[in-house]
Amino acid sequence: MPFPTQIDQVSVPVKANVYFDGKVVSHTLLHADGSKQTLGLIQPGEYRFSTGAPERMDIVAGNCRVRLAGLPDWSGYAAGESFDVPGDSAFEIAVDDGLCEYLCSFL
Repeated sequence: MPFPTQIDQVSVPVKANVYFDGKVVSHTLLHADGSKQTLGLIQPGEYRFSTGAPERMDIVAGNCRVRLAGLPDWSGYAAGESFDVPGDSAFEIAVDDGLCEYLCSFL
């Protein structure tokens, strides 16, 4: 299912979520129904994130490579593609060049 190109009627806390010395930055989107998403940018590099809740990562622009916890191989994702991360898990994400823009939905 395609992800949205615009998200209306959300609250956005002003403070950004800044990781890895500013190389990964996102903003939280709070929906009236209580659901939460983050919308962000990843600069070139390799990063590891842990998850509490299950997540869906939609790649909005750019490209990345992802390795889910426990899997030996990296998988590539481009704009318009998505991947799911289980809860209480982790994943590595790498951007080789340019920026990768993403929308993360907490499931």
